[in-house]
Amino acid sequence: MTNITLTKRDLVMRISDETGLRQQDIFTVVQKTLDYITEALAKGDKVELRKFGVFEVKVRKARVGRNPNKPETDVQIPARSTVKFKAGKEMRMQVLKLPTK
Repeated sequence: MTNITLTKRDLVMRISDETGLRQQDIFTVVQKTLDYITEALAKGDKVELRKFGVFEVKVRKARVGRNPNKPETDVQIPARSTVKFKAGKEMRMQVLKLPTK
């Protein structure tokens, strides 16, 4: 298994190569898609992309943590919102095919 990162630029270049469309046009569409997903999540909406997965906002409860350098001191960690992603069935099936170490 390799540790290669797929960047937004890589996506734009691949889509442009396969479709023959201009990279700037592809970049605009990809960026707008990501902007709209971010906007929906910022409003607390769930984003469902069929065959890919679901993004949703979850609230993590406030909790007490420990500083490893001073374990006798409690640290209050406030409640906060975070984005969770659940892969769709087709993505899960593809990932399951990866060899394990």
